[in-house]
Amino acid sequence: MPDSSLHHAWVLLAAYLLGSIPFGVLLARLFGGADVRKSGSGNIGAANVTRVVGPLAGILTLVLDAAKGAVAVWLAGRFTDESATCMMLAALAALLGHCFPVWLKLKGGKGVATALGVFLALCLPAALAALLVFLLVVVAWRYVSLGSIAAAAAMPLLMYFLWAPHHAPPLVITFGSLAAAALIVYKHDANIQRLVEGEEPKFSWSKK
Repeated sequence: MPDSSLHHAWVLLAAYLLGSIPFGVLLARLFGGADVRKSGSGNIGAANVTRVVGPLAGILTLVLDAAKGAVAVWLAGRFTDESATCMMLAALAALLGHCFPVWLKLKGGKGVATALGVFLALCLPAALAALLVFLLVVVAWRYVSLGSIAAAAAMPLLMYFLWAPHHAPPLVITFGSLAAAALIVYKHDANIQRLVEGEEPKFSWSKK
């Protein structure tokens, strides 16, 4: 048992470190030499990278941030015999890594793309449904933050109903999904305040 626990701890540490890779910062420097943390909204996610550097860097940031979440969950499943508990904990570890990366003094992104990646690996139908919610809200109102909050809020219910036909997910999946949603909403606190005050910038593909 101690060996197994230590093994799982290493898997979770690896998930955190994988999630903490700041692709937005690295790609912004590669494409434009700018520090994305000091421009636009100051966020290291795909939306701000698009705003500051351009759409190509933004799309690459989105893909890589999602990929690191998916890989973290895949690795956890591979090394723990598809343990739902360990896969969900690895998902949360990757999210925490992105939101609080050790390399950036714990000042990271908001976790949306990384959450997409981890849920794509955990439950593809639920992740695709959440992505649809995100896209519908962004197309209708052009607020990426509002779309992200809506998708995050919907995810626990989507996971519950779409986990498997006629089967509810394990409790660790349900509570883990709630924790992930709460973290993402928490990281959007400033956006929520700007939305209420009518000061949140709308999304545009154009570089500013």
